[in-house]
Amino acid sequence: MVERLRCPVCGEGLHLAPAGTSHALRCPRRHSFDIARQGYVNLLTGRAPHSGDTAEMVAARADFLAAGHYDVISTALADAAPASDDAYPLVVDAGAGTGRHLAAVLTAVPTAVGLALDIAKPALRRAARAHPRVTAALADTWQRLPLADASAALVLNVFAPRNGAEFRRVLAPDGRLLVVTPATDHLTELVAALGLLRVDPAKADRVAASLAGHFTEESTTVHRQELALSGSEVATLVGMGPSAWHTDPAGLAARIHTLGEPARVTVAVRLGTYRPA
Repeated sequence: MVERLRCPVCGEGLHLAPAGTSHALRCPRRHSFDIARQGYVNLLTGRAPHSGDTAEMVAARADFLAAGHYDVISTALADAAPASDDAYPLVVDAGAGTGRHLAAVLTAVPTAVGLALDIAKPALRRAARAHPRVTAALADTWQRLPLADASAALVLNVFAPRNGAEFRRVLAPDGRLLVVTPATDHLTELVAALGLLRVDPAKADRVAASLAGHFTEESTTVHRQELALSGSEVATLVGMGPSAWHTDPAGLAARIHTLGEPARVTVAVRLGTYRPA
């Protein structure tokens, strides 16, 4: 895995520091990147533009995913993962969060290795432990990815920003990009009742624009599942997403109470499969 990483400063290859020295990755030009005791490597240069999801949001997401509520997404990704002629194909999850979806793909592709990229340290602490074949790295996916050209067989992008040019650069010519975005009826029962952020009606157009010139869409499938959630699970669901930044906790709790239990909630996502243009 390390041989496919590149120094984010100079672009040279990286290697593990010699035994007996600091626990880090280094390049021939002596740039050094610490490996945290929680298992992820910091491949940021300079200050992070933002810190990503908070520890509370990540914990909420971990609890919700562990209950299997978004397994419809993990299963769709695992089923869509293409075969590769590479002996050890690399699967990159750009905006990996806790790494659960990446772990599902690695389980489905027993020879693959995975790289979880995220800007949130609380997420990477979990992603580093998500699967034995995962390497986790702190990186800003809006910038140049810390990977060699054409080094990945598959790139995953689930509810995360899309850097079309960089996804194209790191993908092998026969590689694929899998993009998951919310469908218009995703969590529709909660949006009006709880005052959550609505799915942008132009979401599909914005996805297409972000990948234009770099990728060609092969297929799009829609995956739906109805959940029956307790009030606490609804609160967890809200707390793990972007609406967590825009809701008043006290007011939210009162509105959740009016939903009754179980609350019926629709999970609806689009999965786009893209090949390099």
